[in-house]
Amino acid sequence: MTNIPNSIVDECKRNNIRILTINDSDYPERLRNIYDPPKVLYLKGILPNIDDEPIVAVVGTRNCTPYGMRNTEKICYELSKNGMIVSTGLALGIDTAAVQGGLKGGRPVIAVIGTGVDIPYPASNKQLYKEIIKNGVVISEYPPGTLAMPYHFPQRNRIVSGISLGVAVIEAPAKSGALITADRALEQGRDIFALPGNVDLKTCKGSNMLLRQGAIPFMSADDIIDEYIDMYSDKLTKTYPKETIYVKKQFDNRQAVDYIDKGSILEKIIFNLDGDEKSIVSTIGENNLHIDDIILGTGLETQKVSAALTMLELNGYIGKDQSGKWEIKPPS
Repeated sequence: MTNIPNSIVDECKRNNIRILTINDSDYPERLRNIYDPPKVLYLKGILPNIDDEPIVAVVGTRNCTPYGMRNTEKICYELSKNGMIVSTGLALGIDTAAVQGGLKGGRPVIAVIGTGVDIPYPASNKQLYKEIIKNGVVISEYPPGTLAMPYHFPQRNRIVSGISLGVAVIEAPAKSGALITADRALEQGRDIFALPGNVDLKTCKGSNMLLRQGAIPFMSADDIIDEYIDMYSDKLTKTYPKETIYVKKQFDNRQAVDYIDKGSILEKIIFNLDGDEKSIVSTIGENNLHIDDIILGTGLETQKVSAALTMLELNGYIGKDQSGKWEIKPPS
């Protein structure tokens, strides 16, 4: 039996915090079966039926680039919109973008934190914390009133991965809490996904390393959903249905006609580029960006970015919108 002091039980009652012990029948089996499950969970909000839900953890660095933030929010929005539940921490950077995207998609979000569930951490994410508990849940193994300690966060990572089917790593340096989560996920038999990143950026070294080690590469929410849609056909859908459009393309002065899936035009352009041009197009994506944002997102020198933008514009891949920002112009 797990003994919890009466003072903590009373504190939880006063703050509408649910206590779930490993001995309770509704403790998630998915979490109970990991190597070192937490004996007690403290919950603020509404706990989904974890064992019946397609849940994917999305993690990455706090010190991410605009490229990482944009892609995280977009991917998590599409995951949530199409039936997936996003789990993550509530840290700055990639975690924050994951929560924002997941909330916009409409499904519950699960945040696992390294403080008591009565202490939003970091404080700047207090409003996100409030939004999560309206429909999802904030989880901690630490009792109310527990302040953040450095060793709490590696510990909480095993819960993030333990409740999930897989872990998607977006923009993680070589030494990163996200890689700790990936390691725990491997120990737990979970899938590991990694978003390809700029090879010149330190913030992408770890996630790119995971790809070399056999992680599943993904460039969209559909790439993750594909892994689970047969298992959860009653819950999951895809952003881009398997219908096609007729597209005429011109690459390197060659013309070709091809049938491609909706949403994959950008991937086709990226596939036919390399070097700085490929990095810039990947960073712009479906957004309209000022040159300063492109420089920050790619990590390239200003002169290199300017030269590559000129070539991309001459080849008809990009152009400027009315506000002077760069945008992708797919060939027609």
